[in-house]
Amino acid sequence: MQPLYSKENQMEEFIRFIFIAIAILYIVRAILRWAIPALFQSMVNKAQQQQQQTNYSNRPEQPTGRIKVDYVPEKTDKKGHFTDKAGDFVDYEEVK
Repeated sequence: MQPLYSKENQMEEFIRFIFIAIAILYIVRAILRWAIPALFQSMVNKAQQQQQQTNYSNRPEQPTGRIKVDYVPEKTDKKGHFTDKAGDFVDYEEVK
């Protein structure tokens, strides 16, 4: 009668375990190479759709052909004269 766990039997079981582990690793790796990009692509598409929906829903409706002006600049009295809001200006004189 042979012992249940002989050296030959242990070696065969170990080799079988290594072979199965490597096969499972390659299968999982192949599945993940396909699944992860598909998952990210679907997440990106979903985020883009949500962004578009929020942009369209937040946009106020304006009738076509009408223009709304939010800012009208102040008129200057003379040519080359700037308002105080424009900053400090120094007159330029050419030296010869």
